[in-house]
Amino acid sequence: MDRRTFVSLSLAMGAAQSPLWAATEARDVIAIGGDVTEIIFALGQGHRLLARDATSTFPAEAQRLPDVGYMRRLSAEGVLSFAPNLIVSAEGAGPPEVIDILRAASVEFAEVPEGYDADAILQKIETVGAALGVRDQATALASKTRAALDTALDRAAQRSDDKARVMFILSTQGGRILASGTDTGADGIIRMAGGVNAVTSFEGYKPLSDEAVSAAAPDVILMMDRSGDHSATDEELFGLPALSVTPAAKTKNVVRMDGLFLLGFGPRTADAVTTLNRALYPS
Repeated sequence: MDRRTFVSLSLAMGAAQSPLWAATEARDVIAIGGDVTEIIFALGQGHRLLARDATSTFPAEAQRLPDVGYMRRLSAEGVLSFAPNLIVSAEGAGPPEVIDILRAASVEFAEVPEGYDADAILQKIETVGAALGVRDQATALASKTRAALDTALDRAAQRSDDKARVMFILSTQGGRILASGTDTGADGIIRMAGGVNAVTSFEGYKPLSDEAVSAAAPDVILMMDRSGDHSATDEELFGLPALSVTPAAKTKNVVRMDGLFLLGFGPRTADAVTTLNRALYPS
């Protein structure tokens, strides 16, 4: 089914109740991924957005846009119902079959590569800028971001010895600790901020046994400050048997940061590096 047919059918079914439905030349883009949306606004192109996904919470203006759902559980019908001319999506959006449908539709689809270092951030900016046709703005933003990152990374690198061992915990649901290994945003930001990931025996996010948590011996626990799985109090967190015997428990050392700010790897990452570095090394 091509885009024109899909839109016509959706209109017939009454799917066009929102006043934002009628796309214009100025408002023709859907952003999927908090980092993508943040970059679009930083490029001065937020006015072109029709909608965004649920992870796109910054800047505040983004939250006033219609929400097409969580980026890993998208609906093709929900996204295409806005009749966009361009979809700019972070790598890893899904499910895969939905992304296949979006790619096959008569809509331009640009994928922004994922990455967890300074070079990856600059590539994201250049990719988004190219997709939006604003390469000059992207070059300027990339240059500004590079300078800020260089300053933040240089400061963080000054901590060359006695580095903090940091365990990023994604969830403690059911008393089980779901932690970050290597090749994750958490691993990347810990290293950029001058820390050491306490868990390096696997890639991605996996549940840890009590023995593995104790053996990791983290000095600091790093978590997102959102609600839900991330809302355990310090007492609940360090009351878990696996964590109670760690160096972090002895000092009650837990750092909580906004998830998109911490793990977004976008224009604000230099500030995130500095904030985390100061939290790891308050002296």
